[in-house]
Amino acid sequence: MLKKLQITFKVFILIFLLTSFSKADLLNPDKNIKPKEVVKIQLTGLQQNDLNYQDSGIEQTWNFAHPNNKKVTGPLNNFKRMLKGNSYQMMIDHLSHTITELRSNDKLAQFEVIILDKNKIYHKFNWQVEKYILDGELKDCWLTTMVSNPIPLGSSI
Repeated sequence: MLKKLQITFKVFILIFLLTSFSKADLLNPDKNIKPKEVVKIQLTGLQQNDLNYQDSGIEQTWNFAHPNNKKVTGPLNNFKRMLKGNSYQMMIDHLSHTITELRSNDKLAQFEVIILDKNKIYHKFNWQVEKYILDGELKDCWLTTMVSNPIPLGSSI
């Protein structure tokens, strides 16, 4: 009986390890990912923040933040606190979003993002991505350099 329990426990652990998610499951910047796709990846992550593991969506968003933006927001734990704070918490687990390109060139793209939060209130953001120009693994990748404070647009009801 004890042997059978040990085998069952080992099988359970193996299944858990095979189906659990890790940071490796997050997307990373790539020069083939277009500017609008970067914004979409970040918004989808925030919309499903705890899908892979707690705050995986915030970490997904962080992966596509420009290094200069990361310097301003501080390390990942500060970024998590900032997104969960009053200014940006409506992004977490939001119901839907739209992304409209406002302008773009070969170095910079700006978008209007409208989010319907879980309380059914719309919020507008200006979202900017830039192509990273320095050498290294991020060279030619599109990364977020700015997200405005939210502009409340009112209830959907």
